[in-house]
Amino acid sequence: MDLRQLRYFQTIAREGQITRAAKKLHMAQPPLSQSLKALETELGVRLMERNGRKMELTDAGVILYQKINHLFDYMEETMTEVKDIGGGIKGTLSIGCVKTCFPQIPKKLKYYHNKYPHIQFQLREGDSYLLAEQLLQRTIDVAVIRLPIEMSTFASLSLPTENYVAVIPENWSTVSETITMEKLSELPLLLLHRISGRGQYELIVEQFEKRNLYPNIVCECPDVDMILQLVSEEMGASIIPESTLQGHHLHGLKPLTIKDHTFTSHSAIIWLKGRYLPKSARQFIELFATEK
Repeated sequence: MDLRQLRYFQTIAREGQITRAAKKLHMAQPPLSQSLKALETELGVRLMERNGRKMELTDAGVILYQKINHLFDYMEETMTEVKDIGGGIKGTLSIGCVKTCFPQIPKKLKYYHNKYPHIQFQLREGDSYLLAEQLLQRTIDVAVIRLPIEMSTFASLSLPTENYVAVIPENWSTVSETITMEKLSELPLLLLHRISGRGQYELIVEQFEKRNLYPNIVCECPDVDMILQLVSEEMGASIIPESTLQGHHLHGLKPLTIKDHTFTSHSAIIWLKGRYLPKSARQFIELFATEK
């Protein structure tokens, strides 16, 4: 058994087919099949069973797959740590960011790039639940997310809180710069709603319920750009974190202060506990820590 065999097995398990795994590995199918057979012979167990065109893991295969995932993760972290010792800050920094938090990022990235020009960035967008999953899968180094989220497996740095604001179509006549929760409950609302788990949507709905109000929610969506586009087309109003409007150039939007609300938006940078964090990621987090 060698690491090459284990990497082949891992790829077959992930792809679910010899054909797709061979394409992923840029190799022919016969040697890949032979490698799997040799691994099974050495271990004395079947690792995969063919179900039609799909390869499915046996119970033994599941155990091996889980263990080698940890093995390769540990090897990757070890190599990163070794390279970091005595070396400059270089390589790739993978950052996930909730779209409503992104206005906090560009100036930081520009400063970071000027200071560490040998770092290449990979930016990933998604809601808080999706980015947390990507951290667990180790496909990103850090994530900037909106709370709440289950934090047992993550370390975090809290970012400044901010108010929610209402956004209505500019053509909906109003001379006031404020609006009440009661008035908002009478409008058709378009609310951000993450893919899974508790988030901003639930917090906003709770604020209406505390006042015995029943909001008229006509659309739920995880993408703030879609929400604001619909508001600009006069489909309804929305409630979003204040900084979300930065960088948006849509016409026909009017932000209003919510006069009687008692809730704020909390965001944070999160990363995996118990995982070696590269110098590049540590320095990125430090940009936000020194600002507080």
